[in-house]
Amino acid sequence: MNKTFSLLALTVLAACSSPPPGQAWRYILSEQPESASGYAHKPGWAYTRQAVAAANPLATDAGHQILRAGGSALDAAIAVQLVLGLVEPQSSGIGGGAFLMHFDGQRVQAFDGRETAPAGATSDQFLNADGQPLPFEEAVLSGRSVGVPGAVRMLEAAHRQHGTLPWARLFEPAITLAEQGFKVSPRLHTLLQTEPHLKKDPLAERFFYTPQGQAWPVGYVLRNPEYAHVLRRIAAEGSGALYEGPVAQAIVARTAQPPRPGSLSLQDLRDYQARERQPLCFDHEARAHAYRLCGFPPPSSGHIAIGQILGLLRHTRAQGHERTDALPSPDWLHRYLEASRLAFADRAQYVADPDFVPAPAGD
Repeated sequence: MNKTFSLLALTVLAACSSPPPGQAWRYILSEQPESASGYAHKPGWAYTRQAVAAANPLATDAGHQILRAGGSALDAAIAVQLVLGLVEPQSSGIGGGAFLMHFDGQRVQAFDGRETAPAGATSDQFLNADGQPLPFEEAVLSGRSVGVPGAVRMLEAAHRQHGTLPWARLFEPAITLAEQGFKVSPRLHTLLQTEPHLKKDPLAERFFYTPQGQAWPVGYVLRNPEYAHVLRRIAAEGSGALYEGPVAQAIVARTAQPPRPGSLSLQDLRDYQARERQPLCFDHEARAHAYRLCGFPPPSSGHIAIGQILGLLRHTRAQGHERTDALPSPDWLHRYLEASRLAFADRAQYVADPDFVPAPAGD
């Protein structure tokens, strides 16, 4: 799998809803809206019962339909992610990793599905014969940059705790769209048109580009029956269909291709286990309001950085001078940027995978 097109990004906020009693649910292929490739002003929306937010309207709609069918927030998140893997392959995919935060109104949980390095990875695998770092493109567009995917196994583990609809039903939106096709969005078209390396992969070139080498135009109905086939196997057999058998063998074979083959093995895939970690929470006061902020602990670093930035600002003259009229004040922006710079420097220096490197402050 091309690493550039296998990273996962997912945000879902949802609460449960149920269909009318006795009414059967069936996924309905909705009108397919297209998102803009640039900035588009949004007015903002307010909801009292449920909401789904995702990077593509088709994914949002899939999550919404799952909620209307009586699914839980976790069910909706899974349906959203599977559709994102189809319609925005530049950022999402079942071949990547993910962190998932879950709150049921009482308990916060952190599910770790981050991809891991193969057992055969070495400290010098991104160096050339002279001991110098490989050019970025040469390193990332090779089997050496591919980790053991974790998203699917993590979603399955979370579904066992918080799912209400059957696992297989959550795959119906993505399978339907993959088989019947989805309209290429302006964003996907723009990114494909400007991507300099994807055409070097014959399989990717045949799928994403016309015979003349141009990205499929906006609105072109793109079908991905191979993706649908893989999803059907996972829906029927569970996550094991990705980590063992023909799909796993195909993944390992692709990453082993020259000129810089990776070390990913079938054993790496079989051995992968999702983790549940202790969420990282801290208290924060702003404008006379007290908040409890929870986020993902290491190996994620974002929430630590947020906590450090907010903590630094509380002890500077920026506290209480956040805004001038409707905009942040110059003094506040300056101190925010300085706090961010320090937080990111500490992040790069100290934060790593706690399974291998202990955090400076301990557990």
